[in-house]
Formats: sequence, C-alpha cells, structure tokens
Amino acid sequence: MTPTDYVTTVFDGKSNPEKVTVTFTMALNAVLKGYSSTVILMVEAVELGKPDAMKGMDIGAPFEPVQDLLEKYLEKGGQVAICGACMIHNGMNAGQMDPRYPVITAPDVIDLLMGAKGSLQVT
Repeated sequence: MTPTDYVTTVFDGKSNPEKVTVTFTMALNAVLKGYSSTVILMVEAVELGKPDAMKGMDIGAPFEPVQDLLEKYLEKGGQVAICGACMIHNGMNAGQMDPRYPVITAPDVIDLLMGAKGSLQVT
C-alpha cells in the first residue's frame, strides 16, 4: 500500500460503536483537511470489512452514523485496509470482505504507520 499522511488503527468492531464512530470521524476530518488517510481494521474490527457491516451503527448527536462517515470518507479518497492475519484469526476470508478494502500484512501495517505524519490508535 502507498503510505498516507494519517493512519488510524481500530481494534473494536460492532461491540463498541463509539470507538468505530470516533475512528471514522477523525479519518474523515483528516481527508477534509487535505491529508491522505488510511483506516486499518484490526483484531475484532475486521468484521467491519464485510459489505454493509457499518449500516445501523449510530451513537447519536453530535456524531453522524458510521455508514455516512464511511461513504463520505471513501468519496474523498480515504482508504480502508484489513489486517489479513486478524481476518484469518477471526475465521473470515478475503472473499467475505468489501472489495474496496485491500487485505494487508503486518509489514504493510508497519510501513503505513512509519510513513505517516500522524496516527491514532483506537484500542
């Protein structure tokens, strides 16, 4: 993957919609400010890599629903990546994931983090 200015790693999935909401709020704001951005879905968050997995995630005002944040983020050029080892560990495979999201390796994660100007780890 090409390094981006801003990288967020998120470890929680549907069980913690607050953390997912903050992840995509910050990532969207990075691209709105003109930075390139990648959100990496790790550990439990890989479940969010499935098509339409974020529909219905809405913690309420002042935040937007996650699906709306995601669509705006992708429209503005943001990218989402899936930790391949985490995906396999959680019993999923690449065929189940949204084809817009590349499946990446541990070395890719390191390259993205080391190449970023800023990052946020949401654990």
